[in-house]
Amino acid sequence: MFDHVTIRVSDREASDRFYDTVLPVLGKRRYDDGSYSEWGDLSIVPDDAPVAERLHMAFYAETHDLVDAFHKAGVDAGFRSDGAPGPRDYIPSYYGAFLLDPDGNSVEAVSLDKKRTPGQLDHLWLRTTNLDAVSAFYETIAPTVGIEVERRGPERTYIHNATGSFSFVVGEPPTRHVHLAFPVDTNEGVDAFHATATAAGYEDNGAPGERPIYHPGYYGAFVLDPDGHNIEAVNHNR
Repeated sequence: MFDHVTIRVSDREASDRFYDTVLPVLGKRRYDDGSYSEWGDLSIVPDDAPVAERLHMAFYAETHDLVDAFHKAGVDAGFRSDGAPGPRDYIPSYYGAFLLDPDGNSVEAVSLDKKRTPGQLDHLWLRTTNLDAVSAFYETIAPTVGIEVERRGPERTYIHNATGSFSFVVGEPPTRHVHLAFPVDTNEGVDAFHATATAAGYEDNGAPGERPIYHPGYYGAFVLDPDGHNIEAVNHNR
């Protein structure tokens, strides 16, 4: 689903400690280049811009035992529980446990009757006060980044592909300051994403081009969705 999801944090040391405590249980260890920390498709950066707020992130666990171990590791290290391990009635195979990171974002380990890469982001939930507007944005960019958008009634929009999902749900206060990057196969695909979004009136947040600061060949483009989230299409040219 995602090339990467980036959140800004108020205290990088505290956030590193939290994610270093719980994500290795699921098979993800930290890569750190000094300017950011990364565990697979999640990265965090220090607070030189507004901090991500009220985001829910769920990471795939291969077994119920790993869900239990994720929760125990977090609680034993002094982090707050947001829901004990156990079945949830979302779908029959759903087994999850929930913690709060140092900025209050909800972080889950979930075991499902699906095959994912261990520790990858399975799904996100974001709150919004304008579901129609955000739904229209993702419907606009969907063909360019390989996602499908389903409006599931007046309070939820479900966005997905074969490898994961994210949902917008009506709620206050809304989720803020999240960066979502979608992988595309060509530079022309990145160009098409940006052209499609800006032609529809959405705000440019970075024209298509190479960003060698990340690595040679990194080609990305950025726009803002109606809630101000920074949305990217990226081709790594690897």
